[in-house]
Amino acid sequence: MSRKGKLPIPLPKGVEVKQDGIVLSVKGPKGAMDLRVMPIIQLDIQDEQIIVSLKEVKSTNRKWHGLFRALIANMVHGTSQGFEKRLVLIGTGYRANVQGNILDLQVGYSHPTQLNIPEGIEVKAEKKNTVLIVCGADKQRVGQFAADIRAVRPPEPYKGKGIRYENEYVRKKAGKAAAKG
Repeated sequence: MSRKGKLPIPLPKGVEVKQDGIVLSVKGPKGAMDLRVMPIIQLDIQDEQIIVSLKEVKSTNRKWHGLFRALIANMVHGTSQGFEKRLVLIGTGYRANVQGNILDLQVGYSHPTQLNIPEGIEVKAEKKNTVLIVCGADKQRVGQFAADIRAVRPPEPYKGKGIRYENEYVRKKAGKAAAKG
C-alpha cells in the first residue's frame, strides 16, 4: 500500500464529486475537470472526503495507488482554489503584455514574441509588466504553460537576464578574467 495513497482527500465546501463508471468528475468554483480512473482503482466518495484504494493488491497495481490519489487531490485543490505560477522578467526593457488570449513578450529579441494562452489558463501582468502570474485549475497545464513562457528566454548564467520563476535561484558564473599586461 502506498503511504500517500492511504491518506483521505478532504473535500472543501462548494466542490462536487461524481463518479460515472470509470470517469470521475470534479466541479468547483474555479472550474470542472474529468479524469478516467483505471478499473483497478476503487473510490469511496463520502460527504467530506474521498478514499482511494485498490480493488486487488498486487505488486503491479500498487504503483497506481499513490498516482491516482495525487491526481484526484490536485483536481479537488484546482477546482476549489486553483494553482498559480509566478514568473519574473529580468533585463533592461523586458516586459510582457496580455492582449485577449495572446501573451506578447518583449525580451531582447528584434521582434516581439507572441504566445497563445490555452483555454482554462489565465495570465496577469503586474509590477510594470515585469511579473507574470499564470493561473488555472489544472496543475499540469499551468506548469506546462509557465515552462513554455520560461523557454522563450531562459535565464543566462553571466548576468542573470531572462525569464525565471519567482523563487528560482540562478547560479552565476564568473566572466572573463582581466588580461594581465
